[in-house]
Amino acid sequence: MTEYTVEFVGTGETITCSDTQTILSRCLEEGIAQEYSCRVGMCLACSAEILEGEVTQPAARGLTEEEAENYALTCMARPQSDLRLERGKYPPSIEADLETGGSSDTAPADD
Repeated sequence: MTEYTVEFVGTGETITCSDTQTILSRCLEEGIAQEYSCRVGMCLACSAEILEGEVTQPAARGLTEEEAENYALTCMARPQSDLRLERGKYPPSIEADLETGGSSDTAPADD
């Protein structure tokens, strides 16, 4: 088991997390207010942009392979190096959905 430092940019918060533990579980143990919901890698509430470092997150089904290179779902992500993360950052495809109020494949509501 290897321990890594996880720094949350802009908050001054840093944790130590082993490569066998999820970032979210360590945040909760340390009393850090990390947003989450489903805890199974689908809802993206716990998303963070990876500014430096690497994670493994094979069960992060809510991200495409390309998105998983730049974003971590902290409920699934385990560090593979020291990390710098920015919490509350979502992949561009999700940001676009948030700005338009939903996904582009949903039918408009009847008025």
